[in-house]
Order: sequence, then structure tokens, then C-alpha cells
Amino acid sequence: MKEVIIEAKTKEEAIRKATESLNANELEIIYHIEEEKKGGLFKAASVKITATTLTNLVEEIKNYLKEVIINLGLEVNFESTVREKKIEIKMYADNNAILIGKDGQTLKALETLTKQKILNDYHYYINLNLDVENYKEKRRKNLEFLAKKTAREVRATKVEATLENMNSFERRIVHNVLTDFKGVTTTSEGEEPNRHVIIKPTDN
Repeated sequence: MKEVIIEAKTKEEAIRKATESLNANELEIIYHIEEEKKGGLFKAASVKITATTLTNLVEEIKNYLKEVIINLGLEVNFESTVREKKIEIKMYADNNAILIGKDGQTLKALETLTKQKILNDYHYYINLNLDVENYKEKRRKNLEFLAKKTAREVRATKVEATLENMNSFERRIVHNVLTDFKGVTTTSEGEEPNRHVIIKPTDN
């Protein structure tokens, strides 16, 4: 993967030089600080960074994912986008169910492994969202429907309801969709992987 190492007096100057060297704008690059020296008597301050483009990083991620998924006995294609330094990659395999796993566990594991791989090998913290076709979007809509339906029942009966065990991504969806839902409040209880959302009635 193509990277550049830039040393300058300030971080801002180093980033600017990196964008010029990589022929990209600031939104298209990602960097980490290799070394930072504070200025002192007779000594100027300096910053050294390593940088690459998000496009280069996406290709590295896809190569890694392809290698892992081939070892699962699957063929895969990718569709990727980068927006505001967030990398989104959709995967299309000849058996999507295997890639998703039970309750999305395999998909989540692939996302975690990929982030750790890039951090270990290149020292970049990345904002990565992996999906298999539109699994996460479908799951989000189903959870929002379930949350609102259950919240209406709780508000009507004044009896709290416990939802199924969910991962942090799924629990956040439920909490967010019910933030302004009148008559109920939500809390998360339990220990991973058995943590779940409880929808409780309120007086208002």
C-alpha cells in the first residue's frame, strides 16, 4: 500500500504536504503521527506523520477481506463508498447467510478483525462499516418497527417489556428510535452477550 512519510514544523503543515504528495485533498487522506518533538532553546518543533489515501486503504481492506472469505470457501464481490472519512463496504457472496452468521455475529467479527488488522499493520484507526447486501439496513428497520410496536403496548398497559438479547449496535438503534417516544423510557441491562433493552412506562 502506498504511504508517504512527511516531516514538518507543525501537524497542519505535514498534512498539507501529505495531501500534495498523495495528490489528494485533506478529506481523502488518513494519517497517524510517527513522532512529535516539542520546540525548545536552539531547537525547532517538528512533527512526522505517515499518511495514505482512504482509496488505498479501501483496496487494502478488500484484499484482506477477500483472503479471509476465500478461506471460508466463498466467493465475494465488493461495493465501497467513502464519505467524510467513513468507509462503507457492502459484500455480496455466493452464500450471504454464512457471512452474516447468527444474529449478524460473523459480520460483526469480520468488521472487528478488519479494524484490528489495519491498526496492527498500519497504525490507522478507521471508521468502518461492513454490510452484507443490505442486512444491517433491513435489521435496523425491523428493530425500529419492533421497538415502536412494543413501546405502544407498554404505554397502553403500563407494563414494562424486555426485548431479546442484542449487540451494542442493535441496542443503540432501539434507544435512539424511542428517545422522543412519549410515555416510555429505555434502559439496557445484563452482561454481554446477554445484554438487552427494557422498555418501561413513564408518567408522562
